[in-house]
Order: sequence, then C-alpha cells, then structure tokens
Amino acid sequence: MGTVERREVSRAGEAAQDRRPQQRYQRSLWVEEPARRRRLPDPVRTAAVRSVLVIALTLLQAMTAVLCTMAGSWLAFPMVIGSVVSTIVATWSVLDVWVTRQVWNQRHGVVSVPSSTARALRRERRRARREARAAERAQERIRRRGGAGRLSHP
Repeated sequence: MGTVERREVSRAGEAAQDRRPQQRYQRSLWVEEPARRRRLPDPVRTAAVRSVLVIALTLLQAMTAVLCTMAGSWLAFPMVIGSVVSTIVATWSVLDVWVTRQVWNQRHGVVSVPSSTARALRRERRRARREARAAERAQERIRRRGGAGRLSHP
C-alpha cells in the first residue's frame, strides 16, 4: 500500500469513529461472579489453613534435611528426626481437617435439597404427630366438659 492509500484508509477509519456516538464508560476492575461451591464453615476452614501451614513447614524441613545430608552437615541428623516428627504432625493435621468437617456436618446437618426424601418423610411424621396431639387435646377437652357440646348423649 502506498502512502496515499494509507491516508485514505486512516481517514475512512476516523470518519467511522466520528459517526459513532462518543460513549465513555468506566470499566470496573473486576466482575463479581457467584461462587461455584459453598464456602467452608469457619472451624473447617481454620483447620484446613492450619494443616496447609504445617504441611508447608514439613516440606521445607524435609528439603533442608536432604540438603544438609548432601552437604554432610552435622545438622542433617537433627533435621531428619525433625522431619519424621513433622510428618507425623502433618498427618495428624490432615486428619484434624477431616474430623472437624465430619463433626460440623453432624452437628449442623448436611445441605439437603428440597426434594430430599428423608426431609419429606420427617415433615410428614411431624405433621402426623402434631395432628395426633391436637386430636388428643380436643378429646381431653370434651371429656373435661363432661360431654357438653355434643349433639347427642349416649
């Protein structure tokens, strides 16, 4: 393309921009999106963070033990012993996350959908018990009145 053609193309582009209404809008820095999964309960999240920190320290300690061993440092033996102990603690912390999650689910109930069969059955049983208690109270009221209010007496 020659310089004359380029000028014509750029002028055509400028003319197209002039015809467009000037719209200035502020773009936000980020767009909020709904979370894909529910947030972990606080106790479970705390245990998980603690576990990640312990695992990170364990890996760091194991790497230091390997490097000290390769360098022939006197610090190698204490670091290896510390790594073994730290591995046991890291395993314990992962189990703590699992147990905390199980306990939380047991105490606060699992998330159930409205079509849950168990929830519907519990609702039916509660409704039947409520109706039975109401009928029993009504019978007791009738007995206390001595039959008053009935249309016929036996």
